[in-house]
Amino acid sequence: MARHARYDRKTALGKAVGLFWEKGYHGSSMKQIEQALDMRPGSIYAAFGSKDGLFSEALAAYAEEGGRELSAHLKDYDSIVDGLQDYLRGIACRCGDENAVPSRACMIVKTLLESSNTHSALAAQANSILAAIEQSIAELLEKAKARGELVQSVDCGRLARLLQAQIMGLKSMGERSLDPQAMQDLGDDMAAILDGVRTQH
Repeated sequence: MARHARYDRKTALGKAVGLFWEKGYHGSSMKQIEQALDMRPGSIYAAFGSKDGLFSEALAAYAEEGGRELSAHLKDYDSIVDGLQDYLRGIACRCGDENAVPSRACMIVKTLLESSNTHSALAAQANSILAAIEQSIAELLEKAKARGELVQSVDCGRLARLLQAQIMGLKSMGERSLDPQAMQDLGDDMAAILDGVRTQH
């Protein structure tokens, strides 16, 4: 019974992510949440406490899934730098596909922009998640530098911040519905940032 409950919760969170990612916190009414999750209001409140509680868990689930995707992606590469470059190109391709995801903009960034002046708790959560992502990128770059893939003079924390800014900007650009080739070119240009600091073999 307990395992069934956890499965239902995971399914509900997945549906919540889709709704909130597309419409945002303020754009999602309780009626829409009930319909998306196929749950009665009482069940939603019993499971998540409130709309805020549901959104917070959905945002965390979205971020965790992104982390798992990056880890799984990098396992296919001997070179961390090669893996990161192809990861950046992949983001660009997905952002250029209007049917790929509920929204081409990042849910975390959308939350930060939407809630900065309206919901301080959600803005703080989004900020915290982005800081953790930046730190994880910096750690990957430090590992790549230790393996001799990057020049020793590179500031991995600064480079991680630049890459995160590029990713955030790219996902925002996806909302402009640019030509897929233009998005692919942007992905190549982002990947080229790492070419400037990698060692030559």
